[in-house]
Amino acid sequence: MFSQLLVNGVTVGSIYGLTALGFAIIYRTARFFHFAHGAVYAVGAYVAYSVVLHWGWSPLVAFFLAGITAACVGVGIEVLVYDPLRRQKAPTLVFLIASFGVFVVVQNLLQLIYGAQILTIRTGPVKEGRHVLGAVITDMQVLILAASSVIGIGAWLLVQQTRLGKATRAVADDRLGASAVGINPERIIMLAFGIGSALAGVAGMLVAYETNIEPTMGMNAILKGMIASIIGGIGSIPGAMIGGLFLGIGENIGIWKISAGWKDAIAFAILIVFLLVRPSGIMGVKVRGEWL
Repeated sequence: MFSQLLVNGVTVGSIYGLTALGFAIIYRTARFFHFAHGAVYAVGAYVAYSVVLHWGWSPLVAFFLAGITAACVGVGIEVLVYDPLRRQKAPTLVFLIASFGVFVVVQNLLQLIYGAQILTIRTGPVKEGRHVLGAVITDMQVLILAASSVIGIGAWLLVQQTRLGKATRAVADDRLGASAVGINPERIIMLAFGIGSALAGVAGMLVAYETNIEPTMGMNAILKGMIASIIGGIGSIPGAMIGGLFLGIGENIGIWKISAGWKDAIAFAILIVFLLVRPSGIMGVKVRGEWL
């Protein structure tokens, strides 16, 4: 039983980690809470649903289209909503309210297009998973773990080893100083939204193959992604993935003796305890006072 809970926890934790990873990339450059990130996650899930069931294309095509579509939505939100607010030097609270408004708009658009009912991509007979060390792991869980690992490592290398990553870190540290050395902060922020949103879309696509989808699924995603990011050290790329795994495992072990309906309560309990014990996060990144 414990080994099965551990496998389930690592699987869902890797999804939390991808969502938190996209959130962290956006936050470290834009420096505000992009609440609409959850809606972009849901867009990725519904794109995968359309690609596979409506158009009959392969899951591999769905993987790329979910990421590309989510990236376009994220960039569109940045260009149409956040960039004008930044030019007007709007306070952080205005960005938060605007992001929540965008979240509601996108969520309702999904409901208008697909309906409010629960949908699923899974078709055909259910196949028994592989038995590993007393636990059963499905092919989809293996795919989620593999994809999350590769994407997580790739994102870390992108930030640490490439010119784009160095420019992103420069903008995150000092936007004015980055401008002085020839870096365009607005362009870097836009690219950060594209990359972070693509990660959210891919996470949504992977979830669509593992569980059912619905228009409101983005709310739970952004809450868990936010918690995972804070646990790992908000703004930390490796911390986001570690925080997601920590949260996923903690949630699943927490429901060992109680109802699964307590998962969300357990997640927030983990966050509160973690902030009391280690407020700087696993990776030692200080949680800034203005993170909202």
